[in-house]
Amino acid sequence: MALKVSHIDFVKNRKIYYIISCSLIAIAVIVSLVFGVKVDIQFRGGTIATYSYSGELNVDDFQKTVQEQTGIQVKARAAKNAATGEPNVTLNFATKEGLSAEAQTALTAALQQAYPDNTIETVSVNSVSPTMGKDFLLKCLVAVAFSAVFMILYIALRFRKIGGWSAGVFAVVALLHDIAMVFATFIIFRMSLDDNFIAVLLVILGYSINDTIVIYDRIRENERLHTGRLSEENIKDMVNLSINQTLPRTLNTTISTLIAMTVVCILAFANGVSSIVEFAFPLIIGLISGAYSSICLSGPLWVVWQQHKIRSKHNHKKSAKA
Repeated sequence: MALKVSHIDFVKNRKIYYIISCSLIAIAVIVSLVFGVKVDIQFRGGTIATYSYSGELNVDDFQKTVQEQTGIQVKARAAKNAATGEPNVTLNFATKEGLSAEAQTALTAALQQAYPDNTIETVSVNSVSPTMGKDFLLKCLVAVAFSAVFMILYIALRFRKIGGWSAGVFAVVALLHDIAMVFATFIIFRMSLDDNFIAVLLVILGYSINDTIVIYDRIRENERLHTGRLSEENIKDMVNLSINQTLPRTLNTTISTLIAMTVVCILAFANGVSSIVEFAFPLIIGLISGAYSSICLSGPLWVVWQQHKIRSKHNHKKSAKA
């Protein structure tokens, strides 16, 4: 079967994609060095206090009141009690010493005085030690690392005919790119690294690897149908053709998910539910990055490696004849 001419030459434009990705990562690194990385108490230690209330409550004003009373940087989140459906507000105090019992009592009294119509009551107060926070972060990162390793093994076994190990490695390179983009989103928009960060990473790992596998599957099928000997140029054409053939599916899947997540993000922002916004918005960026890396990075990187192998094999034969 002769290879068809594809519509978009993704392999030819690969250097542009590399520059775009490296530039975005560089911006994230610069921002993190200049402004620092905000880490939630789940990872660095501190105190989590949950209060119930009645009526309407402006979470931002509530957060300012708490900061003025305690003198500690605090992050407030609106939520609902899963059992009773009553509205709650959760306060995260990112301080290694935590909030003492006396400070908790004084804060509750001050809040009840500042919001007499909202019936402020303490639901729970939990402290996280810095050691526990670091252990939790380490376990989360280990979970992500194990996911990446198993993905390499799966792709290496499933796509043995197209150089399974190289396909797996470049798929994970694309995943690392997506992780960097999600991290950059948290850094640039000054969001704290918390359980939302880990949750977004795990979701993006699934979406991105699925898009990449679809492209690899098409490459394998086109290689099977191609009857001639694959050259450097043929491999480039085959990958471009495969990406273009799967492009509608990748875009349709990504766009439909993006529409749903954008609606969730807008509604959460309009209602002041910051915890959902800080999950949905990075997820939107991660979905875009996942589609981009699958289309523009994993395939072209695989081509460069395969062309290098063909070139090396050809040079080795020439040396042997000489």
